[in-house]
Amino acid sequence: MLRAAGVGVGDEVVVPAFGNVEVAEAVTLAGALPVFADIDPVTYCLQSAAVEAAVTPRTAAIVVVHRFGRPADVRPLLALGERRGLLVLEHQESEAPYDEVAQRRERAAYLDAKLRGVRTPDGAVGHTYQQYVVRVPGNGRPDRDAFARAIRVKGVECRVPVKTPVHRLPEFRRCVSLPETERAADETLALPVEASLTKRDMHRIASACNALGGLLQPAF
Repeated sequence: MLRAAGVGVGDEVVVPAFGNVEVAEAVTLAGALPVFADIDPVTYCLQSAAVEAAVTPRTAAIVVVHRFGRPADVRPLLALGERRGLLVLEHQESEAPYDEVAQRRERAAYLDAKLRGVRTPDGAVGHTYQQYVVRVPGNGRPDRDAFARAIRVKGVECRVPVKTPVHRLPEFRRCVSLPETERAADETLALPVEASLTKRDMHRIASACNALGGLLQPAF
């Protein structure tokens, strides 16, 4: 797609570092250089001001990734692309059937109402909850990992959505400041909202989390 659009050697492409190593790999395969910009802490998608700050005379394109089933707000990035003459591409995560999405949304709404002590995801219009991602307060990765271990013991199959941001991987290592990306990688945890989960399952998830979440306090 990038090559077909004329992106190649000597060009830079602004991409997120929060997940999706394949996006940076696609830029490299086109012969261009991936440039990482920070994310919005609520949407986990590219933050428009951070993207604008990352643009240089060599920038040819921006790749917007819709994260965890939540659509990114592409309007400011499209406006930036128009002002600066940049190609704006969107990377959509795989879509699920409508019935499955409806059931995920039902389970997400239950967790939104029941969870305490963690920050629940932003329920934007069009959110498909491909992953139900919460933020665990406290001292970042140590507390998030301890939280995850504790609820796994109670039968909750949670997972860390982004273990290592792309700009920290050996093949893409960059000396760049991405504080929101780093913080999200340290604090986020994906809870199950699959269509196969029963009401009893959902109650167990909420109870396991609430038994711990209220005990964690933000670090000062």
